[in-house]
Amino acid sequence: MDRESAAPPAFLSDLESFLEMMSAERGASPNTLSSYRRDVEDYAGFLARRKSNIRSADAAALRAYLAELEARGYAASSAARRLSAIRQLHRFLFAEGIRKDDPSGIIAGPKRKPALPKIMSEAEVDRLLETAEAAVGQAETPSAALRAARLVALLETLYASGLRVSELVALPASAARPDLRMLMVRGKGGKERVVPLTARAREAIARFMALRRAAEGDRPAGLWLFPAISESGTLTRQAFAREMKELASAAGIKPERISPHVLRHAFASHLLQNGADLRIVQQLLGHADISTTQIYTHVLEERLRSLVADHHPLARTGEVDA
Repeated sequence: MDRESAAPPAFLSDLESFLEMMSAERGASPNTLSSYRRDVEDYAGFLARRKSNIRSADAAALRAYLAELEARGYAASSAARRLSAIRQLHRFLFAEGIRKDDPSGIIAGPKRKPALPKIMSEAEVDRLLETAEAAVGQAETPSAALRAARLVALLETLYASGLRVSELVALPASAARPDLRMLMVRGKGGKERVVPLTARAREAIARFMALRRAAEGDRPAGLWLFPAISESGTLTRQAFAREMKELASAAGIKPERISPHVLRHAFASHLLQNGADLRIVQQLLGHADISTTQIYTHVLEERLRSLVADHHPLARTGEVDA
């Protein structure tokens, strides 16, 4: 909806109750709750323009909303994600007795192909890490060296563990212990898992902590392993993503191809192509369902097809079907 203040009180009450349930009973993260809020408010705004609301909307109104999303240029995957949030809302309203029916139950979701994740080659990851490492030595001021060392530590930790970016920036200061070889991470839904820390990651963290102590002196270390430079809070996901794109440009890699999530994908695909078991990769990534992890096997299949098509001598004559 355009303005929360313009929303009817009943809608605001239903929305807050729904989000409270998703947080308390489903363990939804703040980022997930924020997405649900945006999705439901957009849906409610559409209904309001049709003189309807979430308590009275029928299946026809929901189909009309999906048609509008398509007209706005939403990809099938984006529309399906929004429909998922709306389904959760209507199920909640029905379960709470606020509605006597669930109009979303008979709605078919937009058809979509599973999108293959963007990946980086091992050579590109090496180039990214080498460029980040060089920036530490080239830094002209202590603060620049500290920022560059933090980026190296972030990248080494991410590539060693496959953490989600939200999990990475929320790592506690206790993860800086030099003898710590495994991290206990609380992921989606509050589920905990153990991920490794490589020697390179531990060394990068140790150097960052040493530079941080030299810069901050006796100031308390704070709660977070990767705090914002010159600030008390943790580094944001957005700030880390910006730093990665700037680094990619310096490394001669297209910035639009690089993000923290792409490096997480690289962690998974590189493990699999080097012989790791799919179940182990699932556990390291914190996927609840192995079907989510299997997308990386499709990436490897696509890469193998490309290799055959590009390099097999018979492929050039059309005798090999790649």
